[in-house]
Amino acid sequence: MFLLRHRPVIFIMVGSAAALVHLLTVILLVEKMQLAPLIANIGGWLCAFGVSYGGHQLLTFADHDAPVLQSASRFFLLSAAGFAINESAYAILLHSSQVPYYLLLAIILVCVAVVTYLLSRRWAFARTRP
Repeated sequence: MFLLRHRPVIFIMVGSAAALVHLLTVILLVEKMQLAPLIANIGGWLCAFGVSYGGHQLLTFADHDAPVLQSASRFFLLSAAGFAINESAYAILLHSSQVPYYLLLAIILVCVAVVTYLLSRRWAFARTRP
């Protein structure tokens, strides 16, 4: 019952942790390894994916009864689609804006998170019908 009432809060906590990993990874790759922000964004997403899936599997949707392989593959597809939107929007904004790369990425991560929550709840962690 606790999870059902607090699921959005738990999602925000897990998503914030994953977004922080994503953002810090991008900053590290850009500042220390001189990678372009769009390339660094791939590394950020890959690092954040494990935090995101693990946190949602164990905390946000802990009461789900979908098989792990099903939820993992669905969540990967959902995350990859979200990343495609993220990377596309990021590319457009990086080339058309004077806003620092890390602020643009932070804004995009928040926007994509809302859609990710809804689709995770309704599809990625939903049980398959027999």
